[in-house]
Amino acid sequence: MTDKIFFIYILTNANNTVLYIGLTSDISKRLWEHENGIYEKAFTKKYNITKLIYVEIFGSAEHASHREYTLKRWQRTWKEKLIAQTNPMWEDIREKYI
Repeated sequence: MTDKIFFIYILTNANNTVLYIGLTSDISKRLWEHENGIYEKAFTKKYNITKLIYVEIFGSAEHASHREYTLKRWQRTWKEKLIAQTNPMWEDIREKYI
């Protein structure tokens, strides 16, 4: 049996004004999809959201899905504090995951 890992990630745009929270089991592929805007009507394409600023890793889809659900309901200030704990300058950390 293969152990699968799941990623909760937060992306932003160049000005750090828009946040996007997503879940995937293949973060490298998903980041490529965001970067290349392959989904025409996607929120991330519309607002040019491609900068990876935060990641959490989970061992189950259920736990990852619950965390995604929770984070999406947080106020922006709470999300900013969470991001600042591991990435205070909001630098693009995609190189760690591709």
